[in-house]
Amino acid sequence: MAKAARAAQAWRTYKDVTKPGSPGLGARLRALPRMVGAVMRGEYSGMGKGKLAMMGLGVLYIISPIDVVPDFLLLVGVADDFGVFLWLMGSLLGEGGRYVDWERERVRSVQP
Repeated sequence: MAKAARAAQAWRTYKDVTKPGSPGLGARLRALPRMVGAVMRGEYSGMGKGKLAMMGLGVLYIISPIDVVPDFLLLVGVADDFGVFLWLMGSLLGEGGRYVDWERERVRSVQP
């Protein structure tokens, strides 16, 4: 069930990225460092530090040589890494898009 939910989240993120008027993939990826800084400074309230920490742990899990389910267990070992990757990409791209929208709205509200 969890794998299906992660796949569904990845599909929703893809549909959101390709929607007309929505921030594109490049804009979302370029916004990630700015978003992390804004969350850490408390400027962007759209995402909490807890979720940011979970994303950081997801990145560490993917790049870490130590695995909860070892990769030598073929499908199961690779599937857990892929599940974390899908969740992480869906979360990062989704939050990146919301952050870009927040930045755009903030600029519009400041301009006369």
